[in-house]
Amino acid sequence: MPTPAMPADGLDSAAAWRRLVVSVLLTTIGGVGMWSVVVVLPAVQAEFGAARGAAALPYTLTMVGFAFGGVLMGRLADRFGILAPLALGGICLFLGYGATALSTNLWQFALAHGLLIGLLGSSAAFGPLMADISLWFARRRGIAVSICAAGNYLAGTLWPPLVQHAVTTYGWRATQGGIGLFCLAYWQWARRQVDPQAVAAQAVTLLTTYTVGAMVLLLVLKALEVVAEFLFM
Repeated sequence: MPTPAMPADGLDSAAAWRRLVVSVLLTTIGGVGMWSVVVVLPAVQAEFGAARGAAALPYTLTMVGFAFGGVLMGRLADRFGILAPLALGGICLFLGYGATALSTNLWQFALAHGLLIGLLGSSAAFGPLMADISLWFARRRGIAVSICAAGNYLAGTLWPPLVQHAVTTYGWRATQGGIGLFCLAYWQWARRQVDPQAVAAQAVTLLTTYTVGAMVLLLVLKALEVVAEFLFM
């Protein structure tokens, strides 16, 4: 695993605590994938005319994806450092929520949640961040890791009422799209806080990344449509 840049004033320092604050915010924002789906499901079920059992599929796939994604993102962090899963997670949350907002049937919605939001998105905002923050503390390591993990449960407190209000006011499709854009914007800010030098070096590629991301979103939607048709046959 690449060695993270330690603060000049050492472990358990003010810089380490600032990094912990950013990590908690990331776990809170990234945890949206686990909590928003249960709020929008009634509206999604009504629009697609799905049975209750079938309507539970997006949540099931999200949880399964989150479980396996944690292992994948941990491996990615071990090999390339914390910025790699953060970058992938932010882009996939954006693509996943965008894909769900444009989905035309329940299978597209479910697969986008399971693959992009669960497997490759929200999973980046849990295990890898706890592993990273443990490297910045010695005497306070246990409490630091516990605080970082608490962000996921803060997400369960904050996101459901916000999502419910947005669904009631703007509809579930606009809500899903808005969450995706918010996650992408916030992820870029957080990455700058985690490693300013590395992000500055990548600044030239951001426009290209977003352009490619938009193209990938269209391809993802088409792929989900093909998969959904195959599963329904």
